[in-house]
Amino acid sequence: MTAADVTLCFLLRDGADGGQVLLGLKQTGFGKGKIVGIGGHVEAGETAVQAVIREVLEETGVVLVPGDLADAGAVHFVFPARPEWDMKTRLFTARTWSGEPAPSDEIIPEWFGVDTLPVERMWQDADHWLPVVLEGGRVNIVVTMDADNESVASSESLLP
Repeated sequence: MTAADVTLCFLLRDGADGGQVLLGLKQTGFGKGKIVGIGGHVEAGETAVQAVIREVLEETGVVLVPGDLADAGAVHFVFPARPEWDMKTRLFTARTWSGEPAPSDEIIPEWFGVDTLPVERMWQDADHWLPVVLEGGRVNIVVTMDADNESVASSESLLP
């Protein structure tokens, strides 16, 4: 089975108490009820950049252009108990965009401090790679989930 191509974008801004990141409460589908990054599947014929721009617009109403995006690397999610959930995820950050984030049927966006992420409400893998991305770094990591499809069995960086 082939892993799905997925994108995530983390909008970053400076707040009164430090850096902030836009995440969202997932309302439908995979990850419903969790706080997640903004993004989704790459459609046939799309590049990862085109997909993330489309997904951010659909989910939050925010308009991005390719020049707004910084490549933050990749995470390959492996679900041995549910291989149909495997994902190869391209990560992006952005510090400039047009519009204000607004709720959609899929996501209720919310700003969080980069130093106070709601990890208890997120997928358990987030603290394995997200802080690096939010600090401006790049990741290339394989996260293998446990049989419960919630816990992290292992994470391996592919960067030297």
